[in-house]
Amino acid sequence: MLRKTLLATLCAASLLNVTFSVQADAQKTFASEAGTVTATAIVEGLDHPWALAFLPDEQGMLVTERPGNLRVVSPEGKLSAPLSGVPKVWAKGQGGLLDVVLSPSFAEDRLVYLSYAEGGEDGKAGTAVGRGRLSDDLTRLSNFEVIFRQQPKLSTGNHFGSRLVFDRDGYLFIALGENNQRPTSQDLDKLQGKVVRIYPDGRIPSDNPFVGQKGVRPEIWSYGHRNQQGAALNPWTGTLWTHEHGPKGGDEINLIERGKNYGWPLATHGVDYSSLPISEAQGKTAEGTLGPHHVWERSPGISGMAFYDSDRFKPWQHSLFIGALADQELIRLQLSDDKVVHEERLLGDLKARIRDVRQGPDGYLYVLTDEDDGVLYRVGLQ
Repeated sequence: MLRKTLLATLCAASLLNVTFSVQADAQKTFASEAGTVTATAIVEGLDHPWALAFLPDEQGMLVTERPGNLRVVSPEGKLSAPLSGVPKVWAKGQGGLLDVVLSPSFAEDRLVYLSYAEGGEDGKAGTAVGRGRLSDDLTRLSNFEVIFRQQPKLSTGNHFGSRLVFDRDGYLFIALGENNQRPTSQDLDKLQGKVVRIYPDGRIPSDNPFVGQKGVRPEIWSYGHRNQQGAALNPWTGTLWTHEHGPKGGDEINLIERGKNYGWPLATHGVDYSSLPISEAQGKTAEGTLGPHHVWERSPGISGMAFYDSDRFKPWQHSLFIGALADQELIRLQLSDDKVVHEERLLGDLKARIRDVRQGPDGYLYVLTDEDDGVLYRVGLQ
């Protein structure tokens, strides 16, 4: 039943035709391999926006701001006041209100899922995930409940990770950072540096790979990750892809498999920020770990991830789009099956840190810039 509900929701979303109103002078153009790229400002003045999710029935989209606000952007391009009922967040360093996704059965339950940094009693924080019911008038979340907490809480402001993805069977995957505590990624009694898999209400599936093992967290699906800032479900295969920041160098994409170890900090293509080797690293590879599917030896500072499977812009079909914070670009990776065969950099003249990218129901890309005066752009081809 859960799978059928999810597929029905996805099919309905694909039929939407949302059109956001914009000012003529809000559009910028850029040259690309496929022709002229347009980037149209839909909303400006966002406070470090982090993620977005499209609402059905042409109601616009939800946008998170890291200091703790959840807002609605209407199809007319109007920005709402902050919604009430959002949990208190630990807004320090990289922490705050982070990802947002809709329930697979949103049409029936109107549940919105949020990930965020949650403080503990000792002044440290960890990633939490909860859900609340969006009111019909789009002004509040009600009955918000926490369904997951990263334990223990170890972050002093870094590496929360925090992307949320529902798979085709309705399971919720949470891509977590290691709180800048490197060895914890290999510790199976901790939830740092892991991908976890739970039911939408927070229950743990009995077929998770480590269920029943003494001293091991049963939520864990994969481990050995650093700071996962992007995650998306491949629409052609149903496989979960995530990407993570390396240290100084070694940003990587991983195809997530059940129970696998992805190596951090035992294996890395990067070095410490001091340019010294990572002390735990055995090299670029380590026995018993999976190497990255794709790696950047020099870190773009990747964040956000979206597969492009729309018919609207044919030159972009079968591409993977990823934001770059450090390089201030939108990265397009051309795929042949799962293999990356070409890379193109876009939107560099915006000179803005790109935090999130999503494919909209209208076939355009929607991009958020992580700035004090952040912007939501609609991106397409002329």
